[in-house]
Amino acid sequence: MSSAPRRLATRRQILAGSAATAASVAFTGAFTELFSGTAEARGHSGYGPLVPDPDGLLDLPKGFRYRVLSREGDPLLSGEGLVPSNHDGMAAFAGRNGRVHLVRNHENRVTGKIGVPTVEGLTYDPMGKGGCTSLEIDGRGNVRGERVAIAGTAVNCAGGPTPWNTWLTCEETEDKAGTNGYTKDHGFIFEVDGADPRRTGAVPLTAMGRFQHEAIAVDPGNGVVYETEDAFERPFGLFYRFLPEKPLGGTGSLRAGGALEAMRVPGVPDLSAIQETGASFDRIEWVPVPDPQAAGTPIRLQDFGPRGITHAQKLEGCYWGGSSVYFVSSFAHSDEGSAADHFGQVWRYEPKKRRLTLVIVFGPDTDIQLPGESPDNICLAAGGGLMVCEDGGGAQHVLGVTRRGEVYPMARGRQNIGTADEPEWGEFAGVTFSPDGGTMFVNCYTPGTTFAVTGPWR
Repeated sequence: MSSAPRRLATRRQILAGSAATAASVAFTGAFTELFSGTAEARGHSGYGPLVPDPDGLLDLPKGFRYRVLSREGDPLLSGEGLVPSNHDGMAAFAGRNGRVHLVRNHENRVTGKIGVPTVEGLTYDPMGKGGCTSLEIDGRGNVRGERVAIAGTAVNCAGGPTPWNTWLTCEETEDKAGTNGYTKDHGFIFEVDGADPRRTGAVPLTAMGRFQHEAIAVDPGNGVVYETEDAFERPFGLFYRFLPEKPLGGTGSLRAGGALEAMRVPGVPDLSAIQETGASFDRIEWVPVPDPQAAGTPIRLQDFGPRGITHAQKLEGCYWGGSSVYFVSSFAHSDEGSAADHFGQVWRYEPKKRRLTLVIVFGPDTDIQLPGESPDNICLAAGGGLMVCEDGGGAQHVLGVTRRGEVYPMARGRQNIGTADEPEWGEFAGVTFSPDGGTMFVNCYTPGTTFAVTGPWR
């Protein structure tokens, strides 16, 4: 998420200051294989232009409205402290009596803004300022509870939901005990039950690897967990799968351990070199990770044999759809060490066929007000299509993508964290839908704000 260094000039800023020439679509690729929905959902091309918000928080299309559920610095309803900063990845789970449990990451480091309060029985490392909070929302959209779900972790970026209704929160760091004041090693995945956090506690799932985790997706058929790594320096991150000893069933299954493997695409050391949508590779290989704990060497630097392993820059979002896992590369820049440049990719891996396919390529586009670069968190919209959190320069949007590949703005952040002369807006993160599909929840990273968006969803 926001832990990677920013480039000095983005594509959007360059286009704003020059005469863009050749126009092209913002997204290309095989969209129909990604989405599910009704014919009405497949046919629509957005909800119209964004209407400026008189309160200066969130612009939405006509007919939509938002409610602020939580803001950093406000008191937690539990009385445990203040709402932490840096709202990031998030997921919504069905609760009792029509209620929703919203589990939210906080990507905090040792120093910085408001850390997650330490709570006895829910704290891994007292020096870690990251973690998760859980909100309980009733059927009318009112927040009835807000509490710490896990504390003492570090740089909790994204993660993903499990089929048994827990959240896997991911640490995007490789810091060990003794680094930056930490008392324990970091770089793990932790399981969080938003309805009953004490059931899961603060136990690192060490067998799932120690690296700069970003996001996960679980195969609901066999419990295999796919993991992305957002490494900031070359060699860049890997795409992993975790084979649990006990395939399904909640905390016991993942804590029982398993095997961690990394993906090798034969003949492709760097995924950024692939530029053609539809490019497909069969016989994908999965190579055992020599040392999942990275005791002496980060995993991406370990010896995977003479044929090496496949890397990719800025591996971010990851989700399961149909019979496949999809994962996102937000961008690749050759001047930072990638094999080629792109503004974002979505890859599809089909486990039963051992096939990897490039299904979406992002950007460039010539309209600096519309999307086209740096996709980050992604979720499937309830009525068909995608919702994408933008993590580029300039104005920040939640973007919709229809099954036909048409891009439309769903929301635009209006909270200026810069100055009047040099405005800057916090990125969006954690987009997710309520179990009934009637509400879109989304975070503004800075200032930490959680929104609930309702309206005439198709």
